[in-house]
Amino acid sequence: MKPAILLQSMLFSPLHAVIAYFETEGFPVLPLLNAQLSRYQPLIRVASGHRLCFVEQSVGKLAFEAQYEPRCYLTGEVQTRTDNWHDFLNALVWMTFPKAKAAINARHYQSLTSLVMAADTSSERGAVRDVNTLLDESGVIVAYADADLAGLLRDFQWKELFWRRREQVKTRMGFYLFGHGLYEKALHPYIGMTGQGVLLAVEPAFFTWPQAQQLLHLDTLLADYLLDAEHCRSTRELSPVPLLGVPGWSGDSECESYYDNTHYFRKGRAR
Repeated sequence: MKPAILLQSMLFSPLHAVIAYFETEGFPVLPLLNAQLSRYQPLIRVASGHRLCFVEQSVGKLAFEAQYEPRCYLTGEVQTRTDNWHDFLNALVWMTFPKAKAAINARHYQSLTSLVMAADTSSERGAVRDVNTLLDESGVIVAYADADLAGLLRDFQWKELFWRRREQVKTRMGFYLFGHGLYEKALHPYIGMTGQGVLLAVEPAFFTWPQAQQLLHLDTLLADYLLDAEHCRSTRELSPVPLLGVPGWSGDSECESYYDNTHYFRKGRAR
């Protein structure tokens, strides 16, 4: 699959600007990926201050400092496998949401170093890593300017939200895929595909902005959210989002009965 084919998918909309630079038949090799990084987002730094770059993945048993998250934090080096959609999409998310990705890496590093020092894998620090991992892999940013719509989403009121209130959703709520694992699933969308939403309040004017401005704003909002020690304590902070229910993201979403499929549009979390 050519990266350019992804320009035809609404699911990949946040990545369209960076994807447009890749016109190769296959996966970009690391020098090309780093060249694109230098051209598109030359000032990306991880939380420790190091410049970001993509490097080949190390193999075998690694010292703590050489493992994925510590190495990224300590050196800015993101280990990236060649010919691999998962890692290619991860690189594109870094270029699109650099502050949020750096914040996730910082939370991972802080949690890992605390765990090593405490030798305690059952503490809340493990839960912090769970939330950050889930967001990093399967996260979707839900921007909203209407608290009632956000409440419907949190309460699993899918038909009310996506069908009866769909016009309000189109103008006062936005969905932006963040997790690179979720993007990998979006290569072949299927009924059942669900993201883990982090809900961020925005002003109504947000939805009139150009997408580039929206993405910059969401990157800052999400980074601030992640760096707040009061957040990321439980995976229940994230709200499931059945992505193919978002108006316009699936041909089936134009039919009211589509939202009666309770196997996909579930009624709520098990209590």
